[in-house]
Amino acid sequence: MRGSPVSNALSRIARLHRIAAGKLLQRTGLYPGQEFLMMHLWNEGPVRQAELIKAMDVDPSTVTKMLQRLDQAGYVTRTPDPLDRRAVLVESTRDSCALRSEVKDAWGELEEHTLAGLDEGERGELARLLSKVEANLCGQASECDASRR
Repeated sequence: MRGSPVSNALSRIARLHRIAAGKLLQRTGLYPGQEFLMMHLWNEGPVRQAELIKAMDVDPSTVTKMLQRLDQAGYVTRTPDPLDRRAVLVESTRDSCALRSEVKDAWGELEEHTLAGLDEGERGELARLLSKVEANLCGQASECDASRR
């Protein structure tokens, strides 16, 4: 829409950023979004699937499908929680550890590609402004947790 230049730009940028991330992640064998799940597991260790779904902030069926693919690839294991047999614990595997540096490199490359041509001051200002925009949107979205506000 003509009257919404910032919303239009954000929408286009988000789509292009996801496409660029997907291209860089191809070399890792991960699909866009899976890297966030893996980063969460690498940082937090084993978590219940329900907690992972909440942390990912996406539809439960999407997380379940991601976990199925990652399990088949040998990057995660899912086991019954010994404290609550109804719950499932999700854990990254030793094989997935090799991906960690590849994902970090891909995201570093994406960052540099995304911010090419901006000096350090501009990069800091952009991060500051985007943080304010995120806070505004989280104020409107009941899905945002307190840590993002």
